[in-house]
Amino acid sequence: MLKLTPLILAILYGLVMWRFSAWRLGKELDARSAPLADPALAPVIARMARALDLQRIPVHIYEVSPVNGLAAPDGRIFITRGFYEKFRAGEISAEEMASVVAHELGHVALGHARRRMIDFSGQNAVRVALMTVLGRFLPWIGPYLANLITSLVAARLSRGDEYEADAYASALLIKAGIGTEPQKSLFRKLDLLTGRIGAGPPAWLMSHPKTEERIAAIETNETKWRLGE
Repeated sequence: MLKLTPLILAILYGLVMWRFSAWRLGKELDARSAPLADPALAPVIARMARALDLQRIPVHIYEVSPVNGLAAPDGRIFITRGFYEKFRAGEISAEEMASVVAHELGHVALGHARRRMIDFSGQNAVRVALMTVLGRFLPWIGPYLANLITSLVAARLSRGDEYEADAYASALLIKAGIGTEPQKSLFRKLDLLTGRIGAGPPAWLMSHPKTEERIAAIETNETKWRLGE
């Protein structure tokens, strides 16, 4: 029983972290967001709502400056203030912004948003367990290896989620009569919009796939759908 104590403690730690993280994120979003009300975006978002047989798609503005979209574990969709200001400045179109909403809807519909919160807590638990085990045998590099292993696993899972959400968004945009061109054109702008031009971390450590790989995956899906595969 004593040998299992570190693992049991790691699991309990993960559960506590999951509940705390979900609570903290909800409080943060409640305090720093408001419903999006933009007459220029309303028509294109309404087209997606009709394609989903919904009365409306509630979208919120999250008052932070980074350019990003967010699907909360409770199913709410958020666009950051930084992203919205890019739209207001004319750097992205209404259809490109709609593709962001469609992508985040994909995370919600496919269960990614809630699962990511659980995965985050689980990864912390696994990290603690690995650090405990590896630290006994490799005291100098055990903690480093534990962090590396969990980071690699998390990045791979996250990239898979992004491809799935991209495919959902493509299907929704096509059904809504918007098409995938805004989705692909936004991807080509993202590095510039987010300030990530230049060298970055290796692809296998990135939580999002490379831009060209995401666009290629969208085009592959389009070909399959046209052929009825």
